[in-house]
Amino acid sequence: MFVALRTRNYRLWASGQIVSLVGTWMQRVAQDWLVLTLSNGNALAVGIVMALQFGPTLFLSVWGGVLADRYDKRRILIATQVSMALCALVLGLLDVGGLVALWHVYLIAFLMGCASAIDAPARQSFTIEMVGKDSLPNAIALNSMTFNTARIIGPAISGVLITLIGTGWVFLLNVGTFTGVLIALLMMNARDLFTAPQAERGKGQVREGFRYVWSRADLRVLMVAIFMVSTFGLNFPISLAVLARNTFDRGADAYGLLSTTLAVGTLAGATIAAKRTTPPRLRTFLGAAAAFGAFEILVGVMPTYALVAIMLVPTGALTLTFTTAAMNILQMSVPSEMRGRVMGIYMLCFLGGTPLGSPVLGWLADVLDPRAPLVIGGVISLVSGIGAALYLMRHQRVWITVRRPDAGRHLPVIELRNVLEPRPVVVCDATEQAVEASRDPRS
Repeated sequence: MFVALRTRNYRLWASGQIVSLVGTWMQRVAQDWLVLTLSNGNALAVGIVMALQFGPTLFLSVWGGVLADRYDKRRILIATQVSMALCALVLGLLDVGGLVALWHVYLIAFLMGCASAIDAPARQSFTIEMVGKDSLPNAIALNSMTFNTARIIGPAISGVLITLIGTGWVFLLNVGTFTGVLIALLMMNARDLFTAPQAERGKGQVREGFRYVWSRADLRVLMVAIFMVSTFGLNFPISLAVLARNTFDRGADAYGLLSTTLAVGTLAGATIAAKRTTPPRLRTFLGAAAAFGAFEILVGVMPTYALVAIMLVPTGALTLTFTTAAMNILQMSVPSEMRGRVMGIYMLCFLGGTPLGSPVLGWLADVLDPRAPLVIGGVISLVSGIGAALYLMRHQRVWITVRRPDAGRHLPVIELRNVLEPRPVVVCDATEQAVEASRDPRS
């Protein structure tokens, strides 16, 4: 369950991340509450700040993937972490000084979003360089455990601290937590990293990444499903804050508690994922997406605060299953020299729709009901998971790829795959004639 922690570099990373991520979740809760306070409870304002925070992903995440393929990922992460710490410092000082206005929050959210858009592809593709391919599924699951442990601790602490000392001091405390991951990155032994070959500078590298993803039916459908579920289904920062304040007439501590119960479920899902000995299949990903949609609908129709909190636990577990399966399939099945760009496209799909979905869902919460984002997002997620599975069962069930020779081989390797099974069904050395035959659709 903890095999990846045998690697010193990964132990440093995981310990630094838990400190930093607690602060990140404290800031997220404080930021949402500050926006609601400054806007007099306007859900659309929360949607706008989320759109500004995740909007840069639309323009920068794929370029961040190109940077991750070209340059030292560890140095990129140090630069982005420092940038986000400075943003938190400025927002904290403005809030503590009583100078903060809504446009300040919007601007700083946008700047943090720019740094995060560059950070995410490098961070995701850096995992395999710390632990190697054999321990990657376990490391991804442990990353999720770390993330969701922080997601339990951070909102609970933030809800109490907002009541006691105010949102500004929460932002300033977050500045200090960035030191955890920065110290970890600086203490790593670069010689122990499983460094991937860096891509050379050249024209068309972004197009090459998109072309590669679109050429594979499994990645194409996976990316579309991720976009739909994350854009409309993963709307909890908006829906839970508005639900706690406007529907149940409760304070920041109640919002923090709902975020914590959701995180308890995702931590349970991460624990199960860490025990897996084989990578998840595409069918696991699609099933989790559909089941997540069904449970989100149930959360949206629960009549009491307590029942909402209870139903968030299985919903969180399915969220983790969905995202972890996607990460494993992507990182295990793409070439190392393409991994940064593919993860950039993944982050584009995972976060890039937030600027579209968040204002729309916030507006629906204002004009219809605070429960509307949960119900509508659940329906879209359910339909997306079922629709993607039906498409794959009817189209392009098998495809062939030819890889360059591995170390010590003189011949290329030809792989035959089933579209619902990310691992190769057949792998064999390929003669030149076999390579040419594989390109003929009649073969």
